[in-house]
Amino acid sequence: MSLFHNAYHNKKVLVTGNTGFKGSWITVWLLELGAEVYGISDQIPTRPSHFEAAHLSKKIEYFELDICHLERVQKTIQKIQPDFLFHLAAQPLVRLSYEDPVTTLNTNIIGTANILEALRVSNHPCNAVMITSDKCYDNVEWTWGYRETDALGGKDPYSASKGAAELVIKTYVYSYFSNPQSNIRVAVGRAGNVIGGGDWAQDRVVPDCITAWSQGDVGEIRNPVSTRPWQHVLEPLSGYLTLGQQLAENSKLNGAPFNFGPSSNQNFTVAQLIDEMQHYWPNAQWKDVSTPDNVHEANLLKLCCDKALHLLNWMPTLDFQETVRLTVEWYRHYYQHTNHDIFPFTRQQITEYTETAIRRGAKWTK
Repeated sequence: MSLFHNAYHNKKVLVTGNTGFKGSWITVWLLELGAEVYGISDQIPTRPSHFEAAHLSKKIEYFELDICHLERVQKTIQKIQPDFLFHLAAQPLVRLSYEDPVTTLNTNIIGTANILEALRVSNHPCNAVMITSDKCYDNVEWTWGYRETDALGGKDPYSASKGAAELVIKTYVYSYFSNPQSNIRVAVGRAGNVIGGGDWAQDRVVPDCITAWSQGDVGEIRNPVSTRPWQHVLEPLSGYLTLGQQLAENSKLNGAPFNFGPSSNQNFTVAQLIDEMQHYWPNAQWKDVSTPDNVHEANLLKLCCDKALHLLNWMPTLDFQETVRLTVEWYRHYYQHTNHDIFPFTRQQITEYTETAIRRGAKWTK
C-alpha cells in the first residue's frame, strides 16, 4: 500500500505539540508510515493523555521544551534537521485564552515565529506544514464557507493569536523562504472542530461529555444550538500529510494556505452531536447549562475546502455518523481497558480510516 507517495518512509519528521490531541494522532500515523519521528512539547497537556496511554515517549525521540524559548528551539531543530516539520504546538482553547490572553498570544504568535526563525537559521532542506485554525478568519457568521483569501482576524484572544500567526508565517515566506538560496518550504493548514478519541481538553464538548459519562454523571453543555462542521481527527491529518507530501514535490505550493474540513452538508448542532454520541454510550445523559453571560464563542463557522480539492486532490472521507462512531468507540475501548496500551487500537482506527479512504477513492491512498 503506497500512502502519500511514500513521502514519509525513512524520513525524519518533527512534530511540535506532539503530546497534544492532534499531535499524538499524527505521531502514530507517521510511525505507521515508516517515519523517524521526533517531538517537541513543553508538557503533557491533559490527564488522561493519548500520548501517555499509547506509550509514545518510548517510540519517538521527544524533546521537552517550550517553543517560546528561541535558543532551545534553534538548537533542537539544528540537531534533528528534519525532512518534514508539522507545527501543532499551541494554546488551543478559546475559553482559556480569555483567562490568560498573554500566554495565548505569546505561545501562538512568538512560538510560531521561533519555529520559523529556527528553520531560517538552520536552512537545511525541510518542508514545514504550519497548523493554525479555522478561527484565524474574521468570522462574521455568514452561512457560506470561508476561503483562503478571506480576511483574517478574531474577536477573542485565541482567534486573534491564530490570525496574527498567519501574518508571521506570510512574512517569513516572502522575506526569507521565497529566496532562491532558501531550502525551506512552508505551507499552512487550517482546520477546526476536530473530534476523536484521546482528546481530554477542558471546555470541549466531546471530552466534557465523555468524562462525565465515564463517571456516571450527566454531561453539561454550554451552547447546544451552536452549529459546527464536525470532523474526525484523521480527516485534517490526512490533509496535513497530503500537503506536506505535495509541498515536497511542488515548490509552487510554498507559502500557500489550505482549509481542511468536512463536506458542506456536514454541519450539525452541538445537541445533534451529543444525541448521536448517545447511540454508542449506554445510559448517557446531558443537560443545557448555557447562560447569558457565557464568553463569546461563534455560533456558526465553516470552511470552503475547494482549494484543497482542486490543487491537492484532497477531500474528506467520513460522514457525520462514521465520525461520531469512531470517536466514541475509541473512548469506550479506553475506559474498558484502562490498564492496557491504547496504541494498537489507535493503529486499528487509522487502518480502518485508510481502508475506507481507499474504497472511496481518496487520492492520497494511490
